[in-house]
Amino acid sequence: MPPLLEARGLSKEFDAGFLKGGAGKVRAVDCVDLAVEEGETLGLVGESGCGKTTLARLLVGLLPPTAGTVRIAGSDLSSLTPGVLRRKRREFQMIFQDPAASLDPRQTVGEVLSEPFEVQDLGTAAERRRWVAELLEAVALDPADLKRPARELSGGQQQRLGIARALALRPRLVVADEPVSALDASVAAQICNLLADLQKQLGLTLVVISHSLPVIHYLSTRVAVMYLGRIVEEAPASEFFRKPLHPYSQLLVQSTSPSARAAMAREAAPGAPAAGCCFQPRCPEAMSRCLLESPRLDACGKDARVACFLYDESGG
Repeated sequence: MPPLLEARGLSKEFDAGFLKGGAGKVRAVDCVDLAVEEGETLGLVGESGCGKTTLARLLVGLLPPTAGTVRIAGSDLSSLTPGVLRRKRREFQMIFQDPAASLDPRQTVGEVLSEPFEVQDLGTAAERRRWVAELLEAVALDPADLKRPARELSGGQQQRLGIARALALRPRLVVADEPVSALDASVAAQICNLLADLQKQLGLTLVVISHSLPVIHYLSTRVAVMYLGRIVEEAPASEFFRKPLHPYSQLLVQSTSPSARAAMAREAAPGAPAAGCCFQPRCPEAMSRCLLESPRLDACGKDARVACFLYDESGG
């Protein structure tokens, strides 16, 4: 049975614009291969600016790829007509990083939750009211807020509303982009618990994108690590947090130590694809081969994949 979500050779380039004198390209996502099985939660982790949000938007068809494909439930998104893609969106939805920016300030809570049914032309007026009430209950929002402008909600309430909207059409797949990054610690914990509960209750397949390792650790069954647009490691969550393989992953997991913080502080920014390993300028294990070749994301052990010559069969 094919995976529910599959990306192959997925890349996205943007014009460099005024940052580089108007010339050249910036590759935000670079030849990403991912497969997510139905019912699992993939946690995608990496520093701010590594391309996580761009990848999220590619996975749900909000951005067209420069190269590569995304298949959801066997359908290549790029091959679908606009009408077919609109219907297909019932199967996958996105929770956005900034809940306030993703909500129409003119809409009430009830209008936000009714809109997906209207766009998809689903149900009678009575059925839509019942579905909206069920969504409010699922995310623990007060029915008394139905006629309240969404912009007047607190940050945590807006995030719950964004989650409810994403669940409205009963999708099989939800991509959550930094779902708690704008919230304080106590509210973030509530939202993480809500996502975990909903995943179990509804059998959702989740892709959770975050720069926070505790969030990824709590929610994920499998972890993928992104650096400068590339996936550099992928492993079961329990295995990853016990023994990360890639030097960058090790720095992430150990980032509470002074030496790791110093290494992480060296700036990196996306750019044109380089000949060598993308992590080589910051890597404490770099060798001459890393200057010339880019390592492939290859199997390492039973369930992990890593892009690093330290694990190459030739011994580096």
